[in-house]
Parts: sequence; C-alpha cells; structure tokens
Amino acid sequence: MPIITIFPGTFCNEDIVLQELVTHTGYKPVTDSDLTNDAARLSGIDASKISRAFVSRTSIFNKFTHEKERSIAYLKLALAEKLTDDNLLLSGFSGHLIPKEISHILRICLIADMSFRIALAAKAEGLSEKEAAKSIHRQDEDCASWTNALFNLSDPWDTVLYDMILPMNKTNTNEAIQLILNNLNKDVLKKTENSRKTVDDFLLSAQVEVALANEGHQVGVSAANGAVTLTINKNVLMLSRLEQELKSIAGIVPGVKTIETCVGKGFHQSDIYRKFDFEVPSKVLLVDDEREFVQTLSERLILRDMGSVVAFDGESALKLVHEEEPEVMILDLKMPGIDGIEVLRRVKETQPGIEVIILTGHGSETDRETCMNLGAFAYLQKPVDIDILSATLKKANEKIQTQKKKT
Repeated sequence: MPIITIFPGTFCNEDIVLQELVTHTGYKPVTDSDLTNDAARLSGIDASKISRAFVSRTSIFNKFTHEKERSIAYLKLALAEKLTDDNLLLSGFSGHLIPKEISHILRICLIADMSFRIALAAKAEGLSEKEAAKSIHRQDEDCASWTNALFNLSDPWDTVLYDMILPMNKTNTNEAIQLILNNLNKDVLKKTENSRKTVDDFLLSAQVEVALANEGHQVGVSAANGAVTLTINKNVLMLSRLEQELKSIAGIVPGVKTIETCVGKGFHQSDIYRKFDFEVPSKVLLVDDEREFVQTLSERLILRDMGSVVAFDGESALKLVHEEEPEVMILDLKMPGIDGIEVLRRVKETQPGIEVIILTGHGSETDRETCMNLGAFAYLQKPVDIDILSATLKKANEKIQTQKKKT
C-alpha cells in the first residue's frame, strides 16, 4: 500500500484523523520527533538543535554554521532510510522532504478556516480568542517558513504540494477518513519497480548531501540510477576548484557512479558561497560598548571565516547567549549596566561550555585573577594583535570540539 504523509494546520482535528487512520490501516505512525531522534543518532547533533529546522526563526549564526542545512540533510537521510519500509503514516513537516518523483506517496493536507481553528484552540487549551489566534498565527509562520525554504512557496497550504486538501471545517472526521481510504486504493499510488528505484535515488542523494555537509558544503543534490547532480546555488570566485572538491567528496559515497555539477538559479545573485570551516569558531559573540571598535573587529573576524555577531551591552549579550547559544564570547569588562565580570559569572553559571575571552583596555591584575577564577578562557588587553586574537579563538574552538567528542 502507498505511504501517507499528512501536513496539518494546528487545531484541525489532526490528532483524531491520525489515530483513526492508524486504526483503519494498521500503518506505522512516524512523527517529526521520531525522525529528529533518528537524525540525531545518525549525526551526533543534539535532537533539540535538529528540531529547530522546523521553526521560522533561523539562528543569526546560521550563515556561518549551516546548522539548519545540516539538520535538514540528516533529516532527509533518516527519512530516506524509513521509506524503504511500507505502510507508513508520516505526519508533520518532514513529509515535504520526500521528492515528488516518489509516486507511491499519498500527500494530504488538513486545514480549516481561522474561526474554526480559533474555536477549537480556545476549547482545547482554555485560551481566549485573541490568545488562540496568536498561537495559531505563530505556528502558521513556521509552516510558511518551511515551505518557503524548500519550495519558495509562502503559502504552506498551496495545492501544488498535495494530492488532497481536506477542509476540516466542512469535513467531519469520518468523512475525512473515508476520503483518504478511497484514494489510498487508486492504481496510480501503487508501488512499482520504478517508484522503488526513486526511493533508492533519494537515499543515495541524502547520503551524498550528508557527506558534503560534514565537510562544510551546502549544495543541492539529486540522483538517478547512481548518476549524481550537484547544484551550486551561490556565487563562488573559483568555481572549478569548488566543483573539483565537491566531486572528490561525493565520489567516495558508495553507489555513486557519475557526478555532474551545475549552477542553479541563485548562482548569479549577490550572496556568496561560504564553506563551513570546522577548525575555526563559527559562533562568536562580541560584547563591547565601543561600537566602532567592535563592529570593525567583527568584520575582521568574518574575513577570517569566523562567524560573529555583536552586542553593545551586557543585557543584550545575555539575551543572545540564551537565544543563540554562541560557542565563544569576546567580552569587554567596562560597560554601562551589567559589566563584563557579571556577564562572565552568569554565563559560566548557566552555560559553562561557552568559552569566554576577556578583551579589555581598563582591566587590572585583580580583574584578571577574578576573571580566570570565574572560568575565562583567556584575558587579553586592548589593543590586541588580530593574529593573537585569532590564534586564541582557534585554541578556544579546539577545546570546544574536544569536549564535544568526549560527550
């Protein structure tokens, strides 16, 4: 029987539909959480970080880390491995990762008008209409961001994405189940030898994408009978060198017979291809109230392929630490409001894995001792030679990567 994917809007009776479908079909349910855990096992990346791929807000460090793209690559691999089985019921975002070429998939969307959803949310969670609407809009933003990233479609309920769209405000649960079961038996959805091969192609393309992601690359990957096509969607100065490197990585993946490279629609836009360098820190938070100094420092680090963002006071820095989880901080001591020593103390209390480099022009020996006792990685004085700072950052990164391997 075909595999079923369901992409539901929240508060569209999705839980009842899924439960009834399992009862009627005997299918094995697979959720985004299941695939996230599988992707975490395959990658060694924490499941909580992989799950962020499904939310609309992307980390400000992502253009340097490619975390979202790596997470999606491993989700594809986990999904491709699942698809070798039959009788699956996939619910959530992940079903959109299945290529259209795989024909034995019944793709379903459950949606309803806003008044129906608000009434259901208010009843189910005891929310006011205003609170319910806000919650639904927030979750719809995640849906729209997801389909926009994958298909350049801002409408997550667009008919081109599905075989069936069921308006749950006009369709009761029993009717919805019957409609799905009726379509499930159509000849066009039966698994064929060709559709089995497209699953194999998807698995191979996912394996290649993961291999490339593990070397810091992010390109489009497709496969057909062992022939792999790599699509470069961002401009690069030395295209032939990049093509050669991509081919050398993809070529060692078992099952790859031939490799072609091409440039995609986004290649001629202003965005620049950036390979992720695992040997330098990619999530550096610079905290200093001297705006011109810290912005210049950020630019100089970016030129050295170190991803950095800036905070101009202690309060903003602590907020970014909570939201973005930087790996390294470069921290000034003398700032208005919460000073650097207090920021250091709070960071080490809540997230001791973040390495903090003190960079100050006003510190004393007493300050240095205090900072090192609180857990600072290094204590540097302004002005600092950029090569010394870069070397210190790399040493901090080495410590972080060593600790990650241990855990």
